[in-house]
Amino acid sequence: MRQARILMCPPEFYGIEYEINPWMSRSRGSTPERAQRQWQTLHDTLRGLGVSVELLEPRPGLPDLVFTANAAVVLDRTALLARFRHPERQGEQPVFAGAFRALAARGLVDAVVEMPQGVALEGAGDCLWDASRGQFWMGCGFRSDVAAARVVEETFGVPCVALELANPSYYHLDTAMCALPCGAVVYYPGAFTEAALEQIHDRVAPQDRIALNADDAAQFAANAICAERTVVLSSCSDVLRGLLEARGYRVVATPLTAFQRSGGSACCLTLRLDHVGEAQVAAPRLAAAG
Repeated sequence: MRQARILMCPPEFYGIEYEINPWMSRSRGSTPERAQRQWQTLHDTLRGLGVSVELLEPRPGLPDLVFTANAAVVLDRTALLARFRHPERQGEQPVFAGAFRALAARGLVDAVVEMPQGVALEGAGDCLWDASRGQFWMGCGFRSDVAAARVVEETFGVPCVALELANPSYYHLDTAMCALPCGAVVYYPGAFTEAALEQIHDRVAPQDRIALNADDAAQFAANAICAERTVVLSSCSDVLRGLLEARGYRVVATPLTAFQRSGGSACCLTLRLDHVGEAQVAAPRLAAAG
């Protein structure tokens, strides 16, 4: 069994210093002590589940660096670096680039690829790996460009299904969708256009669709982390917990309300570095069979 490996960044300089999504409010501000406590609990929870955590050094003036999901898309030891739409976050790009070059020097990734100029893709926040289908789901419309889907396909050699987002409160795909290892997909229908919902329904069988209600969506229940058969999230309803447990998952709730003020939660605070495609999974099997 492979050990999950993720990238996180401590919230030393986290705060709400600008407003680029409907959740952010400078007048409400942030709660630094609560943010530190909640981030540490998430970190310790993941470590307790056997997840290996790589830490990125926080930087002053980059309050959203804590949301490492936006750093890159990573598959088969190749990292496709993010290109941010808003100037407020573009200062993160060289920091993330340096972090991945350091990971490459340590042998944790093999290749670091830059997005083409003029094409926005905000990392795994908008590009989710669905291992059971061997494809990416990519959100577009608010932060990432539909043209980025072709770049993802060319970089990784797997399909990338672009889904147009319709609700500005769910501006990144990871705020409204989570692909579970068993093949089920958790999603909030109210986040997507009708055309995007058709794409989801065409590719996910009815029995594998877990549609969130508005209350669970607003608590960022889709913004979850899957560590084998454990789902880690900020909070969820008893109904959603029951649906997940019926599929054999253990549900761990660790409140992340300090980060929900910025429009992020568990998944946003982490970036998986260990996702592998079917070709990589099959190679050890073939070697063992030989």
